[in-house]
Amino acid sequence: MKRFALILSCSLLSLGNIARAQGSSAPLKLGYINSQELLAAMPETGKADTTLQKYAKQFQDQYEAMQKEYQTKGQQYQAGEKTMTDAIKEVKMKEIQDLQARIESFQQSAQEKVGQKKQEVLAPIYEKANKAIKDVAKEKNYDYIFDAGQGFLLYGKDGDNIMPIVKQKLSLK
Repeated sequence: MKRFALILSCSLLSLGNIARAQGSSAPLKLGYINSQELLAAMPETGKADTTLQKYAKQFQDQYEAMQKEYQTKGQQYQAGEKTMTDAIKEVKMKEIQDLQARIESFQQSAQEKVGQKKQEVLAPIYEKANKAIKDVAKEKNYDYIFDAGQGFLLYGKDGDNIMPIVKQKLSLK
């Protein structure tokens, strides 16, 4: 991360030097915003979180039911193991192993589905925020906007923080 920040700093200095060398008398205008803070301020994000929690809860409930079935079968096996024949033990053990494999497969599938749903639900929110940031950058003649929330900013004057302008553009408080 420190290496990236150093490379970014050098790149910015190089951009400034290139602009001056090309005869541009105006310095680069740089701004920054904390995109995580912006997204948290958007009401759509709260609604999306609620939707995702409900969606994930369905999978969590199913997972818990499968876990309970697994525990019950394991306890039944242990309780009756001494009276079972080797063939029955083998069948019961196979059932338990199959159930365990189904649980693992279900868990992986559920995580993938929740991840896809998250992308689906949050994509329009990200697009709206990104559009507002780009619109403000164009309106205020910024050359570059950095995301302070992602750690890509070493220093920034408060006057270059475009968060208030973007929030105003999105009608957020």
